[in-house]
Amino acid sequence: MNAPPQRPGISWWVVLRGLVWSALFVGVVAIYLPTRYFGLAPSRASIATPSGVAGLLGIGAGALLMIACVTEFVTRGRGTPMPMDPPRHLVVRGPYRFVRNPMYLGMVLVLLGELALAFSPGFAGYIAGWFACIHLLVVLYEEPTLRRKFGADYERYTREVGRWWPSFQRKDGRL
Repeated sequence: MNAPPQRPGISWWVVLRGLVWSALFVGVVAIYLPTRYFGLAPSRASIATPSGVAGLLGIGAGALLMIACVTEFVTRGRGTPMPMDPPRHLVVRGPYRFVRNPMYLGMVLVLLGELALAFSPGFAGYIAGWFACIHLLVVLYEEPTLRRKFGADYERYTREVGRWWPSFQRKDGRL
C-alpha cells in the first residue's frame, strides 16, 4: 500500500527571502519615507489621546495582518510578497479568504495608525498617493499576471473574494 503524498517541508531559503522582502517593504513605505519626508517621529506622537490609542491599534492590527499574509505566502504559496519572487501556488487561505489584497490593506492600517499618532496633511497625501499607485499595480500588473499563471482557479477566486473590501461571508454561504 502506498503512503499518501506528503507536503514538502518549508524551505528556510523561502522564509529568509520572505522576511527580507517584508522588512524592506515595511521599512521603506512605513518607516523611511514617512520619517524622511513627512517628519513622522516618535517624539511627535501623542499616545495618551483617543487618536493615539486608535493609531497604536491601527499599527498593531496592520502589522499582525501583514505577518499573517507573509506566513501564508511562505508556507502555502512557497514564495514571497514581492512581484519578482511570487508564490508558486495560489494563496486563498488565511486573510486571503476574506479579501484579495490583505497585505496592502495591512500597510494602509499601519500608515493610518501613524497618521493618527502624528497628523500631517503631507503624510495624508502620501498615503492617498501610495494607495493609488498600489491600486494601479494590482489592476495593471498583479491581476493579469495571476490570471495567466493560475487561470480558472484565480477567476473563481476573484468572483468569490473582493479586491479591497473584505467580506466575511462567501458566495456559497460559508464563512
